[in-house]
Amino acid sequence: MTPQDHAQAAADLLVAEKSGEQIGLLTKRHPEMGMDDAYAVQNAIYRAKLAAGQRVIGWKIGLTSKAMQYALNIDIPDSGILFDDMLFEHGATVPKGRFIQPRIEAEIAFVLKAPLGGADVTCEDVIAATDFVAPSIEILDTRILRADPKTGETRKVFDTISDNAANAGIVLGAQKHAIDAFDLRWVGAITSRNAEVEETGLGAGVLNDPIESVVWLARRMAQYGQSIEPGQIILSGSFIRPVECPSGSQINADFGDFGHVDITFA
Repeated sequence: MTPQDHAQAAADLLVAEKSGEQIGLLTKRHPEMGMDDAYAVQNAIYRAKLAAGQRVIGWKIGLTSKAMQYALNIDIPDSGILFDDMLFEHGATVPKGRFIQPRIEAEIAFVLKAPLGGADVTCEDVIAATDFVAPSIEILDTRILRADPKTGETRKVFDTISDNAANAGIVLGAQKHAIDAFDLRWVGAITSRNAEVEETGLGAGVLNDPIESVVWLARRMAQYGQSIEPGQIILSGSFIRPVECPSGSQINADFGDFGHVDITFA
């Protein structure tokens, strides 16, 4: 793909986000598309949103579980950007029409108190830089069709990464914990929709330890000359499969002693 292709794909995705009308698969439009192309499209969206006055509040990590990696035939995680208009309060209601095809995932969120970056970041560095961890819900959406209507061909990981790793929103729980207050590998959630349990999982599903997920992110960002800033939120990756959230969905993620997070879709 050329720089012009990256810019056009980003522009199309931004229009889709505003209009609620999905675009076709980028990988069908550009069969030669690769990982660097996908992040170049995401970066063009990032620049456009900054120019429009939006502010980065953090980063998300996706495809951290083996189940999701197997489903997409990829062996590494991906990442996306959290913007200030994506933050929802615990217990809030998402307005009808805000998203196209919303889904949610339960995750452990890290909030930093110190900068974190470099190709040699370690788990100890993540622990030292973390202000607190909290229960969270990530809201996913897709501005790209999940499958091509003519061929049935499904999205590839390059489509998802281009689409800001399918990121659309974040809900933080009210509970804040020191990073060593819990063994994060054993922190789990029972995730329910309209009082019916849909998914359960444990933090160990995220690269064996959610801290390792943040290490991966910091090292990947270093390849692009980026780092994580103090105060930013890191969604470390889901340990459940995405839960569909049609209109009228009331979502509760019960993390036990770690806390809980609620969100409703009007």
